[in-house]
Amino acid sequence: MSDQPLILVLGDQLSPNLSSLVAAPDAPVLMAELADEASYVRHHQQKIALIFSAMRHFSESLRAKGRAVTYLEYGVEKSISAFTDALSLMVSRHNITRLIVTEPGEWRLKNEMQSWSAKLGIDVEILPDTRFLASHDEFAQWADGKKQLRMEFFYREMRRKTGLLMEGDQPLGGQWNYDADNRKKLPKGHTPPARLACPPDAITKDVLKLVGQHFGNHIGTLDKFNWPVTPAQAEAQFAHWLDFCLPHFGDYQDAMKTGEAFLYHGLVGAAINLGLLDPLAVCRAAEARYHSGKAPLNAVEGFVRQILGWREFIRGLYWLKMPDYADSNFFDHNRKLPDFYYSGETDMACMREAIGATREHAYAHHIQRLMVTGNFALLAGLAPDAVNRWYLEVYADAFEWVQLPNTHGMALFADGGVVGSKPYSASGAYINRMSNHCSSCAYKVKESYGETACPFNYLYWDFMIRHRDKLGNNPRMGMVYRNLDKMDADKRRGVEASAKTFLEQLS
Repeated sequence: MSDQPLILVLGDQLSPNLSSLVAAPDAPVLMAELADEASYVRHHQQKIALIFSAMRHFSESLRAKGRAVTYLEYGVEKSISAFTDALSLMVSRHNITRLIVTEPGEWRLKNEMQSWSAKLGIDVEILPDTRFLASHDEFAQWADGKKQLRMEFFYREMRRKTGLLMEGDQPLGGQWNYDADNRKKLPKGHTPPARLACPPDAITKDVLKLVGQHFGNHIGTLDKFNWPVTPAQAEAQFAHWLDFCLPHFGDYQDAMKTGEAFLYHGLVGAAINLGLLDPLAVCRAAEARYHSGKAPLNAVEGFVRQILGWREFIRGLYWLKMPDYADSNFFDHNRKLPDFYYSGETDMACMREAIGATREHAYAHHIQRLMVTGNFALLAGLAPDAVNRWYLEVYADAFEWVQLPNTHGMALFADGGVVGSKPYSASGAYINRMSNHCSSCAYKVKESYGETACPFNYLYWDFMIRHRDKLGNNPRMGMVYRNLDKMDADKRRGVEASAKTFLEQLS
């Protein structure tokens, strides 16, 4: 074994075309379920179960193709809790002198990998992750010299590069973006279709038992686990979504409804991020539905933009700006994260619904993350590091490269405008327009301040008042501040007093 390199495969690198596996097609493989990776933040129980089960299934598929795989299950080797422990074991047992690994998705692990050669006394080759459509260099070249980095313009370059939804050099249908058509509220009484189930097999059942025993005090439950853990399951769920959900995805992608966690969303983020689905293949499959007349352009474009635009842009930005990016705090927010982010016990119906879905499914869709839990965190002045940790913990699709810029930049505007041109802030009126939550809420969305008023209403205006020095000159905030200047003095005093009382109780 010593005359060949060892291939280390990480838990989010479960792709047969992984660069390290392709580079040494006959080399042995190491995979390990590590305590340090499972608990460096308190990941949702379903997230840990998903990753461990998908890893075990992937290792079996490698063995079926003739690969030699050393798979270290959680807790079996008591002395192993970190990657260096697992690698030291392989070096001592098999006289390994060379390691090949595909670069990780997180800066902390890339930084650690760069020390392995010195620590372990072996050669370590870190290969690029070719499963993304834009390389680090390609993104850096696009970003070079630009005063502002905006996803929309990067997305157009990716459309041209891939040819997705293009007619020559022009966008199909004459528009790059159909977001304005994708903001409809669900009709009253409308019920979205059920999702295809992925019943746990023997491997997944073993993992669920293990996670319950070792991580049962982490957020979430395991009884509703329905994540695909193999490429076949992920492809089946996606095909079902293409048939039953994609045609309505565009119209209702920003909608929310009490008791409906998934609506028409694709739920493919976790599978793509783990490597069970190929992002370009997923986009092409959606595009094919438009060309065959089975899905409208606004639905297909909206879906493709989330993967080809946001996913690639966020990843490029993360690697361009780290590690200093994570420490930015534009508004100097420092309030502690409220306990109800974990318990879901709050009188705010929209927050209760979003956090409840998160607890039950390790999932909430992008509007819940941005305009409910993220919007509240922004308006209430919660500390960015605490909010970022929560988002990384609770969502099955959350890895730092994708979570951090979305949360830190888009939801919290803690980067001061690197990701977005203005804060994504809103009062209760937005939530009322896009959901039915307000009708069952203890608070009144039509009231601006006072004990029974929706907290989003007075927190919104109080946020604008407190941060006028930083936002007043933002050209996209002009109308907001003109409206603030027209506000009745009594209302302004009521808003500030209600916000002060609420935030003191929150602390």
